[in-house]
Amino acid sequence: MPGPERFPAWNELSALARVPQTDTAPAAPWMISAAGLTVDFTKQLLDESVVRALLALAHEAGIGSAREQLFGGAEINNTERRAVLHTALRGDDGAPFADVVSATRARLTRFADEVRTGVYRGYSGKSIRNIVHIGIGGSHLGPELAVEALASSALAPRCHFVANIDGHALARVLAECQPETTLFVVVSKSFSTLETHVNANSARTWFIERVGDRAAVARHFVAVSANVAAAEAFGIDPAQIYPLWDWVGGRFSLWSAVGLPILFSAGPSAFDELLAGARAMDEHFRASDSAQNLPLLMALVGFWNYLFRGAESLAILPYDQRLRLLPSYLQQLEMESNGKSVHRDGTPCQIPTMPIVWGGEGTNGQHAFHQLLHQGTRRFTADFIAVAAPSHALEVHHRWLLANALAQSQAMLLGHESDDPHRAVSGRKPSTLILLDALTPARLGALLALYEHKVFCQGVLWNINSFDQWGVEIGKRLALPIFDQLAGASTEGQDASTHALIAALRTPPA
Repeated sequence: MPGPERFPAWNELSALARVPQTDTAPAAPWMISAAGLTVDFTKQLLDESVVRALLALAHEAGIGSAREQLFGGAEINNTERRAVLHTALRGDDGAPFADVVSATRARLTRFADEVRTGVYRGYSGKSIRNIVHIGIGGSHLGPELAVEALASSALAPRCHFVANIDGHALARVLAECQPETTLFVVVSKSFSTLETHVNANSARTWFIERVGDRAAVARHFVAVSANVAAAEAFGIDPAQIYPLWDWVGGRFSLWSAVGLPILFSAGPSAFDELLAGARAMDEHFRASDSAQNLPLLMALVGFWNYLFRGAESLAILPYDQRLRLLPSYLQQLEMESNGKSVHRDGTPCQIPTMPIVWGGEGTNGQHAFHQLLHQGTRRFTADFIAVAAPSHALEVHHRWLLANALAQSQAMLLGHESDDPHRAVSGRKPSTLILLDALTPARLGALLALYEHKVFCQGVLWNINSFDQWGVEIGKRLALPIFDQLAGASTEGQDASTHALIAALRTPPA
């Protein structure tokens, strides 16, 4: 079962890609709204014939039936034989696993309220003022993004995030905490993820050394994990172990107990609104006609850029400081999902799959990498994200921010003619602009769900499994012997470069 090249629409798209593009800017806007988001595709410069062929490709690839398999709980993660049901975490009462999801959410809400109001206290009777969330990848990127994006309430404890195994990350956070008023949230489905395991052990040691009572761990550590036995052995109270199910992948898990820091910071009602916004996008994705379906259209536009326009990367450009972590979050969502080289049946892909995703917040990026976007030779496509209403009173600041977002997308479209080649800008760089009416929990939920479903659609188009990540395992496996070799074990069998580097690292600096 090969890729999309087998479909008639592929041949039509290939022919259309060879037609010279017009230099005329679009006369009419192409904008679609759903779930509080408005997406402007106008600057993608797609004519009706290309859009029709892309929609035909989606139909031939079976997007509709694949979508129903996703929501219906089919084992679409075929390499791990798992359903993919992160949508059930924000679904209604009729969604799969609704009972366990509802019960878990009630536990999370109750616990978050107790921590925020001071009902839940540490071993010494003091209230919790610092939350240290320990997790990596999908166990931290989504929650950290949401905590930073959404306003914290007056009741909120301060949330810190520790992901990297680099000890500087943990040491910097612990230096700001007191053990009596700190709660650690350890997030790992297996409770054995290397970085999380090492950080959690060091945090526990730090805690015990300062309070002198190992039993107090049960009051200051909670877990989000599928491995209850390992969490209990660590010293965590069984009542404070929250489930992670095998039908929820890490990069799709912020809607689960992994999102506990969001409840601590923004509050349980804000978390409910986040879920509601994502659910609104789910409903739009399931019910909307293909020609008005935002996730599908974003997937198809990206597909056209990657495979027929030669775009080598996708730049994520949020023009809102609160969304500065969005590029990192989408890097994992997009590249870990669709950075694959074989189809679902294991046969090699004969066309390029997911390009590099990168970016940064505006306007800072304009003074860093936008020079390449405007005058470089690399082909790319860009997503601008802007927010109509700020949460501050500095109106002039926000007007300048929006003016720059619109100007940058316009510059990519129109370019600048000049007799001086050093000043000329070619233009005709494709971009999409996503406009939120406000950065509320609901709108953030809709935005993240929009990208989730876009990624799913592109996986269907490529005929790849978007829900495994076997490529990350090789580095973990190779690190195990190197860890011992850095401490003196034999390096026999290592390649010449690694052997020499280990030797250099064993040698104390002069």
